[in-house]
Amino acid sequence: MKKKIGMVSLGCPKNLVDSEIMLGLLNKNEFEITNNESEAQVIIVNTCGFIESAKKESINTILEMAEYKQQNCELLIVTGCLAERYKNDIASEIPEIDAVLGTGSYGEIAKVIEKAYGGERPVVHGTLDELEYLENNRVISTRKGSAYLKVAEGCDNCCTYCIIPSLRGKYRSRKMESILKEAQGLAENGVKELILIAQDTTRYGLDLYGERKLVDLIQRLSAVEGVQWIRLLYCYPEMIDDALIQEMADNPKVCKYIDMPVQHASDKILRTMNRRDRAEDIEGLLMKLKQRIPGVVIRTSLIVGFPGETEEDFDILYRFAEKFRFDRLGVFTYSKEENTPAARLKSQVSKKVKEQRYNRIMELQKSITDELNEERIGKIYDAVVEGVSEDGIFYYGRTYAEAPDIDGVVYFVSQEPLNEGDFVQVKILAKDEYDLTGEVVYESGE
Repeated sequence: MKKKIGMVSLGCPKNLVDSEIMLGLLNKNEFEITNNESEAQVIIVNTCGFIESAKKESINTILEMAEYKQQNCELLIVTGCLAERYKNDIASEIPEIDAVLGTGSYGEIAKVIEKAYGGERPVVHGTLDELEYLENNRVISTRKGSAYLKVAEGCDNCCTYCIIPSLRGKYRSRKMESILKEAQGLAENGVKELILIAQDTTRYGLDLYGERKLVDLIQRLSAVEGVQWIRLLYCYPEMIDDALIQEMADNPKVCKYIDMPVQHASDKILRTMNRRDRAEDIEGLLMKLKQRIPGVVIRTSLIVGFPGETEEDFDILYRFAEKFRFDRLGVFTYSKEENTPAARLKSQVSKKVKEQRYNRIMELQKSITDELNEERIGKIYDAVVEGVSEDGIFYYGRTYAEAPDIDGVVYFVSQEPLNEGDFVQVKILAKDEYDLTGEVVYESGE
């Protein structure tokens, strides 16, 4: 009898790729995949354990899924970063869990389920150097036409606030041939947008080839038939060099969009974070990106309330955000994570002050976003169709300026019927708080 498998994937796109690979392995082993947890006989929760809010979401989701054991669910499996981080505690703390699988053991998912059905309660944690699991076929869960492409695993940056290196291991680049093979398979199945991800995408190739190879990889991916967009996420500022900037400026398939986490603008805080950049370097890079890539969209993330952050440090950060007017900005209040160097610092900032600083930055960004969206009215953009709005009036999709799931969308009307995954040209007519509205002016895709 085939068992029905349900998957809940939490956290970042890198985690989503791991979920898709596990589903691919289970599909290969003749399990049946379902999107309905109430009919799933096995429910897998692929967790995030990065910061406190993510840990809470993971625990709450596990407990929510555990309720299905009163119905159809026979096994509850917990995988991912939370499972790796609390491998000695999670199974004992939540008795409804039937098996635990760490980040170095995704390839064992089918065996773990088999053992659990055999009466065991396996807790499996392999080596964090493992990379072969990425060679398996995935069950793509993103919208038609777009897929994430993981180019590396792990991290060598060792920021003082971050637990990821201990959960994901050292930085390991995939062989370029492996990435290209996967990209070709994705394109053959209708994927037109490849979104390159890693903990630090710009470091790609340094460990494997002795030099950074991201530009070479982009050029070879651009030659894959069917690929129309290549989008870059998680590019660390110190690794963004002139060659990459030139490739973004010259290559029509590379979205003029870059996600580069800077985290702060005070040199004192950057040093305490163990970030390699200094404010002068970051500002110089931002100006260079804007000058050499017309229309570039820059997304970044900032942390407020890091230990030792004074009002002066925060003022530097606020003025930095005000000056550079980021197209996309994610702001996080510092999360004190056990077993990180920053957690041991004595000058912790109070929760109240962190929230006040968060609100001030977000209020500033809201006005910046509104002004930037106003500037887009009347302009025409290529857009990928992602679906139809609930009221059935609008299609919705994204231009190069929107990454899936983290940015807003563009709603638009069309005189002709459109299919998910089509590329069309949309003229922006109006703006909402974060989303835009327009109309298709003519079709450029299928």
